[in-house]
Amino acid sequence: MLRLEDLYQIYDQYRDDLKIKVADFYLGDKHFDFNTKAAILGVINLSTDSWYRESICLSSEQAIRRGIVLNAQGADIIDIGAESTLEKAERVADLQQNSKLLPVLKALHQAGVLTSVETYYPQVARECLKNGANIINLTGAIYNEEIYRTIAEFDGGVIICYVQGETARSGGDFDFGDDPIVLMHDYFGRQIDLATKAGVTKIFVDGGLGFYYKNLQDSALRISYQMQTFLKTFRLRTLGFPVCHALPHAFECFGEEMRNAESFFAVLAALGKTDLLRTHEVPKIKAVLDTLNLF
Repeated sequence: MLRLEDLYQIYDQYRDDLKIKVADFYLGDKHFDFNTKAAILGVINLSTDSWYRESICLSSEQAIRRGIVLNAQGADIIDIGAESTLEKAERVADLQQNSKLLPVLKALHQAGVLTSVETYYPQVARECLKNGANIINLTGAIYNEEIYRTIAEFDGGVIICYVQGETARSGGDFDFGDDPIVLMHDYFGRQIDLATKAGVTKIFVDGGLGFYYKNLQDSALRISYQMQTFLKTFRLRTLGFPVCHALPHAFECFGEEMRNAESFFAVLAALGKTDLLRTHEVPKIKAVLDTLNLF
């Protein structure tokens, strides 16, 4: 049971980290000051392997319509993916990804909607940035230096995802170490160094809480780990850049009410100072953040 005493213990142990400010920057023509307000990243899945069926779009037209609706509902940025990160999902080659992504990107860019694209392919990153994407949501660690140079060329942003392996699809067991936040901090420190040397200035770090690892399929372990990571997110802000998190679903606990799980986790994410919340349920998460801001 999460108690007020547990929150105080986290505060007392890491109170100096809570004072840290992170970088603010423009994406497109919109300024983001993450030290005063969290932002929302809405989700469009172009892969039918994505298990959150409400976010799957089977055509470009459906995806464009969903992007415009999510933006009107309060999403600051729309995240689009053409390949699911689930281990057994069908892999989608770079050319096929581009054929799915580019029509949606072009239309949303024309409509003034900020976009992020999930990929680990350099050619997908280049074509998407060329056609209006504002951010590359980097779900791998194999071509990162090349991708960072491309992002800098287009003055784009990057979400650096924490992956243990070549990509988010690598699977295997998750290494917690003595303190998972320390492992993340070390990984992000190295990646930020590579990105900034390449000229990237608009950076988010993402703990990869929605990625597949075999030993995290135990529901109690996974959900406890996710909750603790959310509440200690502010420790990652010591890297100087805003933190992005995907909101989980805890279907073992929420069952048929699974679509409400993200609202629960959004509270923990906000308490831990998450700066960008990735969600399939934009109106619900906006309502949660608006309510918390009234305190």
